[in-house]
Amino acid sequence: MKIVGIIPARYQSSRFPGKPLALINGKPMIWWVYKQASRVTEFDELMVATDSDKIYDACREYDINVVMTKDTHPTGTDRLGEIAEKSDADFFVNIQGDEPLIEPEVIKSIVDYKIENPDVDVINTMTVLKENQDVNDISIVKVAAAKNKDMLYLSRSPIPRSKKGEEVRYMRHLGLYGLSREALLFYSHTERGFLESIEDVEMLRFLENGYRIKILEVETKSLGVDNPEDIAKVESVMNGV
Repeated sequence: MKIVGIIPARYQSSRFPGKPLALINGKPMIWWVYKQASRVTEFDELMVATDSDKIYDACREYDINVVMTKDTHPTGTDRLGEIAEKSDADFFVNIQGDEPLIEPEVIKSIVDYKIENPDVDVINTMTVLKENQDVNDISIVKVAAAKNKDMLYLSRSPIPRSKKGEEVRYMRHLGLYGLSREALLFYSHTERGFLESIEDVEMLRFLENGYRIKILEVETKSLGVDNPEDIAKVESVMNGV
């Protein structure tokens, strides 16, 4: 089984243009993400996928394996789909390019699950919503899952919602997931459905079409970089401040 890790990276961002090239302790953020992901030795190949000449040139400067993709992809999953069209790999792991502290063992959990369960096409990850994170924040995708690790639903609304006010352990969907080549090609050639359109959550394309998604609970202390102010927080963690 050939397994490839892909870090989609685009230059344009409404909140933080040029984010993948933002310097963290003197090196671009994409270098830190690639460095962490490269510690997953089970990958047969690891690459950055971008539509930006600036990101491409920076990756070449830092000896990062990089490929150019079309600039018309609306999502990172679409970008993976383009690579899957041309690749002979069996499984692709999507790694967010704004997670410079992503733990290799968290990435490896997806790879290990796929190796142990080769017939699974779609594997996602989730983690407990932190106390300082607002469950009503629509930028945070919440997850409902079954005991057997089947994903039941994803939503920007709080799920499950307690009717009588019981305490709920909310789970947050991570942008770390793995897809078989067949699943990626299906995604690339299938239109958005109603649920995906209103929620704007890519994985709903699979659920709406009857795909079974496995979702793994992981523990992570990674900090996502959403705006320039987050750089200082990441550096503080790296420097042990």
